[in-house]
Amino acid sequence: MLDLFSDNQHSNLLPYDGNVIYHGVIIANKEANFYFNELYNHISWRHDEIIIFGKHHVTNRKVAFYGNKSYSYVYSNITKKALPWVYPLMELKTIVEHKTGAFYNACLLNFYHNGTESMGWHSDDEVELQEGTSIASLSFGAERNFSFKHKRTNAQFSLIVDHGSLLEMKEDTQKHWLHRLPPSKLITRPRINLTFRKFLD
Repeated sequence: MLDLFSDNQHSNLLPYDGNVIYHGVIIANKEANFYFNELYNHISWRHDEIIIFGKHHVTNRKVAFYGNKSYSYVYSNITKKALPWVYPLMELKTIVEHKTGAFYNACLLNFYHNGTESMGWHSDDEVELQEGTSIASLSFGAERNFSFKHKRTNAQFSLIVDHGSLLEMKEDTQKHWLHRLPPSKLITRPRINLTFRKFLD
């Protein structure tokens, strides 16, 4: 396991083959609580659907997808169409772009009711995404463990993503590293995660 306790939280957390920046908490607690409630109440949440070994599954986790255009996003053999931006996504998009210096034209949101809902090892390397660009992950709600694993060497590390915090993955990260949100029965509070992305036009 790698030592993440660095004095500079904005340095690259990866030892090689990519660039992951943990910007820490960028939205203070009171404002983060406000955004959590706004997202919970105003996003068109739907249960996620995946196909595993030819079988169709509906997850407890809920998702939503928004963007500049009605982009098609295919993952786990399911196609999602982007909805038009709504409040407060555009506001949060502006905050994240200011922090990262990158531009995003779409956002995939996940709603986890508690720690039993998780995400397995994967890379955000779908053909619809512009390769090597920044993917910015903004978190609200329960603090969760977030893990990385190198595809070739199996090197791993984890960090805690806080309420109101921003994690950025860019350059060759998706090409060489997997990431996941592991389950935990100890976590009873919900979490909302927004991943801002750059889709090919």
